[in-house]
This record gives sequence, structure tokens and C-alpha cells, in this order.
Amino acid sequence: MHNMWSTYVRSSGEKPARVTRELLLRVLGYARPYWNHLGGMLLAILVSTGLSLVSPLIFRNLIDHVLPAKDMNGLLLLSLALLLIPAVNGAVGVVQRRLNATVGEGVIFDLRVALFSKLQHMSLRFFTNTKIGELMSRLNNDVVGAQNAISNTIVNIITNFIQTAAILAVMLSLQWQLTIVSVLIMPLFIIAARRLGGRLREIAQHGMETNALMNAHMNETLNIGGALLVKLFGRTREETERFRQRASDVRDVGVERAVVGTAFFVIIGLVSAVGTALVYGLGGYFVIQGTFTIGAIVAFGSYLGQLYAALQGLAGAPVDFSTSMVSFERVFEIIDLPLDIVEKPDALELKDVRGELEFVDVSFNYSIDESKLLSQVKRFGKMEDVGSVMSASPAKGKSGNKTADPSAKDDEEDELVATPTQAREVALSGISFHAMPGQLIALVGPSGAGKTTATYLIPRLYDPSSGIIRIDGRDLRDVTLDSLSAQIGMVTQENYLFHDTIRTNLTYARSDASQAEIEAAARAANIHEFVMGLSGGYDTVVGERGYRLSGGEKQRIALARVILKNPRILVLDEATSSLDSESESLIQEALKRVMAGRTSIVIAHRLSTILSADQILVMDRGRIVERGTHDDLLAQGGLYNQLYDLLSKSTQFKREAQA
Repeated sequence: MHNMWSTYVRSSGEKPARVTRELLLRVLGYARPYWNHLGGMLLAILVSTGLSLVSPLIFRNLIDHVLPAKDMNGLLLLSLALLLIPAVNGAVGVVQRRLNATVGEGVIFDLRVALFSKLQHMSLRFFTNTKIGELMSRLNNDVVGAQNAISNTIVNIITNFIQTAAILAVMLSLQWQLTIVSVLIMPLFIIAARRLGGRLREIAQHGMETNALMNAHMNETLNIGGALLVKLFGRTREETERFRQRASDVRDVGVERAVVGTAFFVIIGLVSAVGTALVYGLGGYFVIQGTFTIGAIVAFGSYLGQLYAALQGLAGAPVDFSTSMVSFERVFEIIDLPLDIVEKPDALELKDVRGELEFVDVSFNYSIDESKLLSQVKRFGKMEDVGSVMSASPAKGKSGNKTADPSAKDDEEDELVATPTQAREVALSGISFHAMPGQLIALVGPSGAGKTTATYLIPRLYDPSSGIIRIDGRDLRDVTLDSLSAQIGMVTQENYLFHDTIRTNLTYARSDASQAEIEAAARAANIHEFVMGLSGGYDTVVGERGYRLSGGEKQRIALARVILKNPRILVLDEATSSLDSESESLIQEALKRVMAGRTSIVIAHRLSTILSADQILVMDRGRIVERGTHDDLLAQGGLYNQLYDLLSKSTQFKREAQA
């Protein structure tokens, strides 16, 4: 009965897959390393099935022969056999379970490693257009579902098939008329299942949706940001009432599900009782007629229960199997996704880099190729299926967030505004410049002009739509990704820290760094004294996304991390407008140390950086509209001059100018 219930609940949230020969062969490919274990499982199934067939025959012999003959020796032997069979069967079950677990966990391991490895090679474009919840579901729920296909679903189908064939063979040898009656009762199971199965699916689906909404509400209001917002706006009572309503929905659905589920089991039980009554009634008639013994009908009744259980399993096998195939399809979808950023087979390793950087007529747009994104999946009971948590709206659209330009916020801190709008189809168009080793190139311009997008092309977070980017005369697409990454250090405006110690966050740049090197990098970034003032020093845990640290402290740790990496080319977004004066001063001093001797591409927000730049590139609507030194650009009287006038009105600018 439990198998049928599980089948209807699972099928409510899954669309059966179209099982093809190619899909089956690929699935079996993941089972290939475990053929020995699967063979052992098949042997264990055969042994277990054989043992389950022996017990009813022992009861028949006991009732028909041993007890009437008052055979004490036979009674003792059969009693011992009844004790020995479950003991042996239990031992076989333990072995089978171990083999099953080895196969299942092995498949999970193989799939997760394959998925994670593939995701590590996906471009930034993929992650900006894909929900993190969807990726987690693929790595967890779908991988487990795929594992069930090999270690559970297929095994259960084989087990039920073998048991059905073996039990029918024995029952036919006992009494073929009763066997036919036993099988003919199956249509009643199908009718009962269809009548209540649809209702059960609806209730199960609604229950999953209400649970998802309740869980999403908890997730939104109990994390640190949500809890802070609730308290600041005094919405504690309202959120408690909102949660009460959603929890009551879950409760009501749970009650309905329990009632309907019980009714389902009762009806299925009655159908089984009809079959049992018919078999015992007809069997009793044969006993009275003298063509059937009492022991035989007892054995037949025992086989009947086993037969119905096996047939129920086979009846639900197609749904179980196709549902498991859906999980495999979702896993394979990620594995088969084409890569945006591809390393050539004969890629060269960047060595002895001087730091010469050149953009040649580079253009770029954030157009999205649907074939390189994950398909939308309806996941009942998952928080990512809830679109608007507070208003309880369902999720809509593709699995990803189709932001036209993920760097559109790149310059939110920028005080420079020159044009009414930066909206456009192409993010970058015809960008060309040349930075010699050790030079400082400052990028300035209004928010959304494409400054951050340009810097993202240097470490190949994206590839240009057209044009060439070279380092020391070599096209970035001709060098290995690892050697390119080793030569480029990047500090973004939003610095990410792992929920770990300061030491771990720093050594992420270089895992073999010594304590002296760590401290030297921290001193250069003006963060060492702060770290030593903490109770745990470098072993202090920074909290989720570094939440325990201020913005300036996080930025200085990010700078120390880049210093420890020691790259030849440095890419910086030096926005500091959200920091206090002391933090800003410390960071500005650290920046001078970091940029010394390196080729630096800086999205400049401060006059001190702009004035010290070897070349200033003024960007507007994805193009370089002006270039030159500070004095040259002022003399041109163009966009830079307008930006300069806006900055000159700020107190901060005047303070720097006077200094």
C-alpha cells in the first residue's frame, strides 16, 4: 500500500519523461562502474525471493502432514526452519542493503562531482541568469532522484518482477483456478486508484505549495536582513499574523490529506479483502470437495498477500521509472550545457608577464542564448517556486533573472551623471586603448556607461562579442584560464567574504602563504592592526558574507587578499563614497601601495586617482568618448569637463583639491 501512496505523491510534482534508448544507455553508463555490486544485488534478490517462497510451503507441510501424524521430529525441524529462514533472509537483506547503498551513494558522488565541475567552468553570464535555488535543487534533489533510479527504482522493478513470476509459478502449481481468481481482482485496484488517485495528487500538490510559501516566509523574515527590516518598521505583529495564516493553511491541507489518504488505504484494503474472500471461499469449496488441503489453502493465502504487494509495485513502476528519468534529464541538462568561455586545447601558459594590456576595437553585448540557460522547472514544495513571498504570488518566467546588464549597478556610488539615460542594446562598442606595464588607467563616466563591463572582460568573466584583448601581445583566448587568472587581481565594489576566518579569506588568494606573508599583505592594506585587535586575531570568523565587518574593513581585507596574490595586472573599483572619512583615508593609502609597480585599471571615483592616472578614459553609453590626462581633458571642454564641474561642487572634492 505504501508503494502506491508514494507513487501518487511523487507523480504529482513530476512530469514523466519520454524514456528513449539514448537516455537509458546514458543512465546505465553511470551504473557501469558498479556492475559487480549490481550483480551481487541481483543474486541477493533471487535468494531472498526463494526464501520467501519456502515459508508457506513449510506451513502447508506442517498442517497437512506433521500435525496430523503427530511427528515430533518433523515439528522440531520445521520450527527450526521457520526460525532459520528469517534469520538468513535478514542477513541477505543486510548484504543487499550495503550493496544498494554503495551503488546509490556512488552514483550521487559521481553526479555531484560532474555537476559541480561543470558549474565551475560556466561563465558569469550563466550565473547572472540562473537562480541559485535552481542550482541547489539540481545538485541535491535531482541528483538524489537520479540515484533512486539506479539503486531503488530499477532494483524494485526487478525485485517485483522476479517475485511476481516466482509466486505465480508456485500458485499455479498449487491450484490454477484460484490463481486466475487472484489475478482477475487487479482491475479493482486500478479503478480504486484512479478514483482517489487524482484527488490525492491535487491535495499533495496544494500541500507542497502551502509548505513552500510558509518556508519562504520564514526564510525571508528570519534571516539577518529580514529580521532587521521587520524590527525597524515595527511589523512584528503583522508578520506573526501572516505566518499564522500560512501555517493554518498547511495544517488544514495536512488534515485533508490524512483523511483522504486513510480513505484511499481503506478502499484498497477492501479491494484486497474482496480478493482474499473470493480465494478463501473458492479454496474452502475445494477443501470440502476434497481436491484441496487445508495446508495448501493457508499457503495459498500467504502467497496471495505477497502477489498483491508485488503486482502493486509493478503497477506503479512506469510512473516511478519515468519520474526518476526526469531527474536524470535535469542533471544531464547542466552537463550538456555549452560553455561560453572555452579554453583552447593548445592554449599557452602566461609566464613572465610584464603587464602590457591592449583593447582592440572591443564590443560586447549581454544578449542571452536560451540554449545556454537552464529550463524552467516547476518544483512543488520548494522555496524557489515562490515568486513574491509577501504577496504570495507564484514564480514566473525563466529560471534565470534576465538582467540585460549585471553591471548596470556597477557605478551606483558614482556621483558622475552626464546623460539622461544609459539605456542601449550594446554594452560596449569599439573600445580601444593601450596600457603599458606599470601604468595607471582611470575609467570615468556616468553610471551605467560600461566601465565595470569593460573590466569584466580582462579576466575573461565574459568574452568580447567582437575585437581582441591582449596581454603582452597575446590574445586572451590563446592562453590558459588558470595562468590568466594568476596574473590578474580584481577588487570589486561589492567584496565577497566567505563565512570563515579572516585567515581563510586571505589565503584564498594563495593557499601556501605563510603567516609572515599574510601579515605583510594585511599591513599593506592597513588592516593588520584592526585584525590583531580582535579577540581571535586572524582566526576570527567574519560571519555570513562578512556581515560582522564594516564596509571599509571588508574592502581592506579584499585589498590584502589581492596583495597576497601579487598579480601583474590590477583591476579596481575604488568606490568609497559610502565609507566614513577614516576608512576612506586608510583605503586610499592602501591603494597606493597595491598599485605600485603594477598595471592598474581603475574605475575612478576620487580625484586623487584621476590626477595620478597616466591616461584617463571617459566612457559614455558604452564608448570611449574622450581620453588623455586631466589637463588635456579639461582643455577639450567636453564631457570630462562637465563631470569635473559636478565634482568640484562637492565638499569632498574641495578638501582633496586643497590638500
